[in-house]
Formats: sequence, C-alpha cells, structure tokens
Amino acid sequence: MKLMFASDIHGSLYWAKALRAAWEKEAPQKLILLGDLLYHGPRNALPREYDPQGVAELLAGMKKDILCVRGNCEAEVDQMVLPFPVMADYAALWLDGPMAFVTHGHLYNEGALPALGRGDLLIHGHTHVPTIRWHQEEGYTYLNPGSVSIPKEDSPNSYMICQDGYFSIRQLQDGKEFLGKSIK
Repeated sequence: MKLMFASDIHGSLYWAKALRAAWEKEAPQKLILLGDLLYHGPRNALPREYDPQGVAELLAGMKKDILCVRGNCEAEVDQMVLPFPVMADYAALWLDGPMAFVTHGHLYNEGALPALGRGDLLIHGHTHVPTIRWHQEEGYTYLNPGSVSIPKEDSPNSYMICQDGYFSIRQLQDGKEFLGKSIK
C-alpha cells in the first residue's frame, strides 16, 4: 500500500493545488492529512493565495481518498464545509507491522507521548519541520512530513510517502526526496 501524508495547508489554495498535483502524480491509496487545513492561525503570516473556501472545495473533490485528523486550527465550523471527518484527535494505522499513531502534534508529540510500543511510529505535523528521528530508549520512530504551505527552519514545502515500509519526505515542487528511512 502507498500512503501520502501532508500537513499544515493553512488555507493556501496555491499550495493545496500543488499538493493535489503531487497526489495525482504519486497515486497513493490514501492521502492522510495531519490537520490545519483551512485557517492560517494567529502566529503565521497569511500564506500564498490564502483562500480557505477554495481549499475546502479542492479537498471536497478528493474526499473519498482522504483520512484526516484535527489540527489546532480546526474548529467545528470547518467540519461544516468539509465533506470528510476532520475532528478526530488521532488515528491508529497498522503499516505492514508497526502501529502508526497519527495526530497533528499539538496534543501528542515527542514531549507528550501517547501509548506507544517498541517499534511503533509517531506521525504528526504541527511543527512545520520535516523530521525522521529514532528514539532508541523509548523504541519508537517520530516522523513529520513538514508543511505544505508554511515551512519552517529553512525546510522546503513538503509531503511524505510511505510505501513498503519506506518513508520518503519529498519537496512539494518537484517530488524529490530529501529525507528517507526504512522502518522494517
């Protein structure tokens, strides 16, 4: 199975269109959105082509292919305009062996761990920084696809692909991998 993970669109129609183009090219079975879809948040500048309604319409056209968790910028009003569930704080996925705890990152993260077993994965956005980090003592791997629209710490706009136990974080503009790790 091929899965695509993306986070922190923050209402940018420009970058949402780039994400859809990458999704069409990658052709994953599911697009897993890690929250902060429509609103930019008070700590962020307005992203390029800020158009939450346009982003909602674009994502609505992909609704059968999306699994989503709630970000800190989601509200009940967002659920009213999006035709797929967006209010769950987390999801658990089994990826050819390890359990992946999928969340936005504002409630559960490296500093506030959910219940993870040895070999499990913690996947979240929120920080806007692409990361793959093994925590040997606790026995889990942390993965973050970065941000679709507002990358931080000089990282590129990005998303992540999981296929056959390999996680690849890629630049949104050209699909080139810049971080990768096999989790098997």
